[in-house]
Amino acid sequence: MMATTANCKPNLEVAADAEDLAHKTVEVFVADAQKAIAAKDTFYVAISGGHTPKRFFELLAEVPKAKFLPWHKIQLFWVDERYVPLDSPGSNYRLAADTFLGKVAIPQQNIHRIPTEYDDIREAARCYEDAIREVFGLRETQLPEFDLIVLGMGVEGHTGSLFPDSYVPFDMEDLASAVYFLDEKLNRVTLTRPVLCAAGHLVVLVSGKEKAHILKEVLTSDPDDVRYPIHVLWPILDKVTWLVDRDAAKAI
Repeated sequence: MMATTANCKPNLEVAADAEDLAHKTVEVFVADAQKAIAAKDTFYVAISGGHTPKRFFELLAEVPKAKFLPWHKIQLFWVDERYVPLDSPGSNYRLAADTFLGKVAIPQQNIHRIPTEYDDIREAARCYEDAIREVFGLRETQLPEFDLIVLGMGVEGHTGSLFPDSYVPFDMEDLASAVYFLDEKLNRVTLTRPVLCAAGHLVVLVSGKEKAHILKEVLTSDPDDVRYPIHVLWPILDKVTWLVDRDAAKAI
């Protein structure tokens, strides 16, 4: 169990439907990119995979104000990745590549995917952490401060690849961690809790009626990051925007 930020309630914005949700996410992405680039000439962003952000990704290559951002000033990372080949339908990298990466002017050296070609997944996590440290120019004890992290939420209350009843939500030492499963789920690499909590802004996308029950549970339950790992965000709720569509919000 953990305490939440005093007197801080979730910042919830309800979209009419999944299409409206995607457009609202583009608005956040563009606004945060413009703000960061104006302030320090670089926008550091980490994106997630799954079904919910697909339309948002497509719009990044369709909406002019997104497509024509100065993408050479954007450093793109991933929150998490299934440990599958790049061409796998389950690859979060492939989803981004298929939807927008080839349609915007982002240099290849600005695309920082999570490697999945190592025999040892722990080596992949270390490699990704090293890449983060290099791009951000971090000293050993420093955390990266992403300008924006785009998250989702699973039906059991996970975010990124921080799952219930796992040690990974409590890894406070690493920037990236390997996630192992003993059942049919795919192993993964994920950014860790300290990295998420150090971000300047986080957006949680929740879409569909199948998420209505868990959204209500997560928003109304006492914080419990063992049961609902997304509760790791409760100490920083003031930096989190919840973008949910009407179907997902119908129980709250």
